[in-house]
Amino acid sequence: MDALRWHSLEGAGNVEPPRQFTYPFHYVPHQLAVTAAKQVQHDVARQAQWADELRAGKMLGVLVARNQAGHLGFLAAYSGLLNGSNDLPYFVPPIHDLLAPDGEFKQGEAQIDAINREIDTLEASPALQALHDEWQQALGQRDEAVAAQRQIIAQAKNARDARRVAAPVNSQEAAAMERQSQHLKAELRRIKQRHKTIIDEIENRLSAARQRITALKRQRRAMSEALQERIFRLFVVENARGEQRDLVQIFAEHNGTLPPAGAGECCAPKLLHHAYQHHLQPLCMAEFWWGESPAGEVRHHGHFYPACRSKCLPILTFMLQGLDVEPNPLATHSPTTPLPEAYDDAWLTVVVKPAGMLSVPGKLMEDSALTRFGQAHPEATGPMVVHRLDQETSGLLLFAKDKDSHQALQRQWAERSIGKRYVALLEGTVKTDEGIIDLPLRPNVDDRPRQMVDPVHGKRAVTRFHVLKRMAGRTLVMMEPLTGRTHQLRVHASHPQGLNAPIVGDMLYGTADTRLMLHAQQLTFTHPVTGKPITVTSDWNSEIPY
Repeated sequence: MDALRWHSLEGAGNVEPPRQFTYPFHYVPHQLAVTAAKQVQHDVARQAQWADELRAGKMLGVLVARNQAGHLGFLAAYSGLLNGSNDLPYFVPPIHDLLAPDGEFKQGEAQIDAINREIDTLEASPALQALHDEWQQALGQRDEAVAAQRQIIAQAKNARDARRVAAPVNSQEAAAMERQSQHLKAELRRIKQRHKTIIDEIENRLSAARQRITALKRQRRAMSEALQERIFRLFVVENARGEQRDLVQIFAEHNGTLPPAGAGECCAPKLLHHAYQHHLQPLCMAEFWWGESPAGEVRHHGHFYPACRSKCLPILTFMLQGLDVEPNPLATHSPTTPLPEAYDDAWLTVVVKPAGMLSVPGKLMEDSALTRFGQAHPEATGPMVVHRLDQETSGLLLFAKDKDSHQALQRQWAERSIGKRYVALLEGTVKTDEGIIDLPLRPNVDDRPRQMVDPVHGKRAVTRFHVLKRMAGRTLVMMEPLTGRTHQLRVHASHPQGLNAPIVGDMLYGTADTRLMLHAQQLTFTHPVTGKPITVTSDWNSEIPY
């Protein structure tokens, strides 16, 4: 067992510890965690050898705990590597040391590197390059021969067409023209076949020459997959009840997959692992970003963020068992009372969804706006859901009461003819009165459900904005999404190339607060039956206090 990496908590004063441990995927950091984070920030700022790497951006974390003597203190961690190391004295050590010279990972990596070198040598061999050049030349010769024959066919056709225009053509001449056309086309087929025979023969020789390379690549993949599984079996963690699992077992039980690369190397699992090893009582934790934001992502220097879900959700779900953990604030069941309705007729209803409620039932939460709508309108049949709002977003949500109305409204949604307006309170001052944000978005596959800006692989996302009011350090804006990408308004508000002012309460792209200050305030659409334009609005003042 590694020595305890314990730090006394300075400046905590008489702050009362929390009654429950932090729910790591949606939280407002406790004051003790904030105090510990400030101490870490002060301490790492004095380490010149880490300055450049930290300036480039790194996720750091703290866990406040009570030791067996009853004293408060904290542990600190970083995700991945820092200064080329996964084990720096100030921070907790890794759950498993991948960098140990004689360890499983380094030995397996050396074997795979040897295969890579052999593949590189074989692929760079003069004999293989000569065969590849011969193949490329044969392809070029085929293309030239086919192009030349097609030109002959085209010229002959033009001559025949000109002959037909010049004077009537008798039956014998017409038959000769047809034979000429058939002969030239047959010759094209023969040219293609001759060159195909040549190319196939070269490709067979190429395939034979690459057999060893192909076999090595299959071997490399199998070794890599086996190494990954062996390594993750060495990442053994425990929970507060003292039960142990390796990461392969944890992910198999959670979703039936192998752990993704980097699992177990984030702050939160490392902090809890070290606390349990040394019989500390975890009280609260927090993770914060230090340095510049990664390209395309939205990370603000010094802001707190939830644990990632793709790597950490299965691990922390196991590790937190036995601790008294805060409930997920977004999974709290509410009384099944009807939702307020901003518009209702025989064909559709527009409800006002509160913040924190799902639009449709989820895996862990049956209660939703759709559930409430179904209870209030038992006459509704067929598909009802026209669109959705994020769980944390409040405001107008449109439901259909029959199949035909649903199809008509869905068609409008797909054609982007339904107008949407949101009101948002932003953390920061937006200097431009109005404008257009055009930043393409795609999912962050390593940290779902977060989205990121990607000009190459992202889908176009366009938002119109208009400043309503500026106040001390905050801006009230109207936002109109002209496209419908996931988290579009949240990313466009927070990204440096957007408004560079995250929505207040946005834990994913800004800073946690009592709620996400985003409200769907207006919907404009064509009625699916009457054909009349409909505009529905919602009072946002009570939802977005400013």
